[in-house]
Amino acid sequence: MDKLRIGMIGVAGRGGLWRHWHQPDKRSVVVGGADPNEGFRKSFSEALDGQAFVTDDYRRLLERDDIDAIAVTSPDFCHEEHAIAALSAGKHVFCEKPLAITIDGCDRMLKAYADSGLRLMCGFNMRYMNIFRVMKEVIDSGVIGEVKAAWVRHFVGYGGHFYYHDWHATRRNATSLLLQKGAHDIDMIHWLTGRYTQRVAAFGGLDYYGGDKPNDLICPECDEKRTCPDCQSAWPGHELCAFREEIDVEDNQTMIMMLEGGIKASYLQCHFTPDYHRNYTIIGTEGRVENSEPENKVWVKLRRRFGYKSLSDREYTVKPAEGGHGGADPVICEDFLDMVLDGKAPIATALAGRMSVATGCQGAASLRQGGMPLDVPAAPDYAPTT
Repeated sequence: MDKLRIGMIGVAGRGGLWRHWHQPDKRSVVVGGADPNEGFRKSFSEALDGQAFVTDDYRRLLERDDIDAIAVTSPDFCHEEHAIAALSAGKHVFCEKPLAITIDGCDRMLKAYADSGLRLMCGFNMRYMNIFRVMKEVIDSGVIGEVKAAWVRHFVGYGGHFYYHDWHATRRNATSLLLQKGAHDIDMIHWLTGRYTQRVAAFGGLDYYGGDKPNDLICPECDEKRTCPDCQSAWPGHELCAFREEIDVEDNQTMIMMLEGGIKASYLQCHFTPDYHRNYTIIGTEGRVENSEPENKVWVKLRRRFGYKSLSDREYTVKPAEGGHGGADPVICEDFLDMVLDGKAPIATALAGRMSVATGCQGAASLRQGGMPLDVPAAPDYAPTT
């Protein structure tokens, strides 16, 4: 096979990745898409000049012989169903993060993956961002010594905008934002340290969003839209009141983590901060590396030594690449092609997807039990490592 024919389950939102795969003169072409939303289907079809097969039923997509691989970019609670169905239909799968919204769901997906003989990759695009690749190179070079601790804070300045006006705000659809939004951060802790989490304890609360508003209230029809600080009326499909009764996912969490090898980590996430800032600090026996994502900066601070081991501190300004998510989107799409067409192990593995979900799920369970420490179950023996 020298050209991969791809179908999309979900053609809007993260489904926009199709633009990086649709390269008819190169190694991949997008030949179909499934989405229950008529408007999304129409826009997708028009963008592809009416040349793609379009349907509202993803199963029709899986029946086609002219599709080799499926990109699952549907809502999180659909990932398990869609990915397993695609693998069972003989299609390679790219699955957007989180892999699923439960540990059991991930393990069922990994079983289908192991049984299929096909390839499955998780959409952890942060592994492909220049700023974090620089941090990974610094850590792997050994300059900060043996990693012993990690500290991560994520100020989600648009938390209400992205997560509390639609399906993300309920446990039945997302389990927890510690899992949904935190999937990236947890995975980055795992990737940068080179170790998975074994035990967690967490605290959190729903301290700003949620409330007593009707579940069917939408911002454009609300009497308080002129004064509400979280009114959102310009994003169709994301207009539900952020203070409605059904909201039950916490809007701030703090989790401590014990990783393999005795590495300790802490993670703070908050969805009602005024600014957006994601900050990682990884500490080793010889120094630490830290970033500031908004400033595209990476700092390396080293312990002062006498003699030949004395090195100077460093500062890097990392230029983002072209493309979505700081240039990560086109690179992760290319990695998927390398995996399927060339047999290359991907940077973002399905196993990593499972361990991120397992950690997030156990963190959510811990905070809902008053901070009780909980073990993170190891991946099943049948789980492929690549």
